[in-house]
Amino acid sequence: MRMSKMLLRTLRDDPADADTAGHALLVRAGFVRRVSSGVYTLLPLGLRVVRRVSDIIREELDAAGMQELLMPALSPIELWEQSGRAAKFGSDALPAMTLEARGGKFVLGVTHEEVATVTVGAEVDSYRQLPVTIYQIQTKFRDEARPRYGLLRGREFLMCDAYSFDADKDSMQVSYDTAKAAYVRIFERLGLPATPVEALSGAIGGDVNHEFMVESAIGEDHFVRCGTCGYAANVERAEVGARPGAARAVETGAYRRVATPGATTIDEVVALLDDAAIDAARTLKSVAAVDESDEPVVILVPGDREAKLPSSWRLFGDKDFAAHPEILRGFLGPVGLDARVVADAAVPAAAHAWVVGANDVDAHLVDVIYGRDFTAAEVGDYVTAREGDPCSRCGAPLEVVRSVEAAHIFQLGLVYSLVMPGATFTAEDGSEQPFWMGCYGFGVSRVLAVLAETFRDDDGLCWPQSSAPYDVHLCALGAGRTPEVSVAAEALYAELVALGVAVCFDDRDVSAGIAFADADLLGAPLRVTVGKRGLERGIVEARERRSGDVHEVDLATAAASVAARLTSPLD
Repeated sequence: MRMSKMLLRTLRDDPADADTAGHALLVRAGFVRRVSSGVYTLLPLGLRVVRRVSDIIREELDAAGMQELLMPALSPIELWEQSGRAAKFGSDALPAMTLEARGGKFVLGVTHEEVATVTVGAEVDSYRQLPVTIYQIQTKFRDEARPRYGLLRGREFLMCDAYSFDADKDSMQVSYDTAKAAYVRIFERLGLPATPVEALSGAIGGDVNHEFMVESAIGEDHFVRCGTCGYAANVERAEVGARPGAARAVETGAYRRVATPGATTIDEVVALLDDAAIDAARTLKSVAAVDESDEPVVILVPGDREAKLPSSWRLFGDKDFAAHPEILRGFLGPVGLDARVVADAAVPAAAHAWVVGANDVDAHLVDVIYGRDFTAAEVGDYVTAREGDPCSRCGAPLEVVRSVEAAHIFQLGLVYSLVMPGATFTAEDGSEQPFWMGCYGFGVSRVLAVLAETFRDDDGLCWPQSSAPYDVHLCALGAGRTPEVSVAAEALYAELVALGVAVCFDDRDVSAGIAFADADLLGAPLRVTVGKRGLERGIVEARERRSGDVHEVDLATAAASVAARLTSPLD
């Protein structure tokens, strides 16, 4: 493609609304343009990257035996009501978009479990047709409250979502492992170091699931990993190993009530008590939640830790507090509480008394002792993992890694097939059985942003060869003023294209400084320069974008030499 004909305008300064370095470069280099908050146009360069990523995805999923189709982005609300997910539209768990149209109410879906289930259910009626896995690469929609980081968190995005259907649990596990291995290969081909980590299923459902996390300084997610045994999990899912305790505190006297007007947070309580012996770690944080039976439960964790909820639980909302006045927001505590209480293992193991809410406005209790003044119905792992916590597998210290979630896969089991109509097949014994399902999501447009954040330097983007919009950036220096440069560059361009090399041909009449700056900004793996001085010596210059290495290549064999160089990764 000739730059003189390309829909491209490069910018020298970062856009005002760019909040990451990678996103700023995507805008400056003319890959994307903002239409509104969280909504972007992929310009030709950006679309070329997305297509190369999509081609890799298709190659690996096809090789894994999956079949591509295309489901509608628009689906009737009735399908979501049947699955039970329509009720979650008002929560952050499933921020889908809905719209009214002739014929009823519709959903612009975040994912396609419902549509996939009824689609396969209508086509598959016998165990002989299983297993089957379908996938699509399609636009998705998300009602983000606060879109940010460009393509990393937008209202409209491109996603690959796959769905497997099996006859039993063991077969589902095989399909899951097959999809997981395919995703690992995709990330390897993209050059992205993605770590599969255990995670929470959220509104998608199912028990077993993994997120593919890519380390990033601007990531909104965190995962823990153990350098000794390899354990890795999202911090919200990670299991923390046993933390050493100490002998129980000596019971020196009854607890006492202290006035704490307006102190509804741990820090406010500690500041108000103004006692050098009391810090956040000696207070108890009482977190109100709703369990899998829709019953209230209070989780106790040390005040310097964040509570971790089981995947089937949710935090109390305004309606829950209104329905349960005995659970008092801001002054909740375990002493005399008429509700189910569970505690992190650190609570009974502590060698000190606690400060807790008094279940009364503007009051806390001091010198409260576990086992004497309160107990828990269950003791377990209820804290969010943090740096240095012991690994639950081997006891070694955990490392916390900031990251971006680039893909998420789930073993759904029977979550959808038990509630969606027609999601059954005839088993070998003649009985009617539900499908065992899995689903596998890959953020295609998000990966464009992840690649830009990962592969860049001070001068611009540095695309891996596998995802670069063009393999070669061909510069013809002074072509408009030097006919021999123009003739040689045109011939080289034609030869490269004939050899199947994707070339961005800078045929503009601009200075070398502008041409090279744009080449660095756009980030093709190899820059080939045709200039007057080089032609006098019968050579062209080839410069590797990421390493900066420069090679002189004979003009007569330049096309073949460049094509051969591209067969070996430059990154």
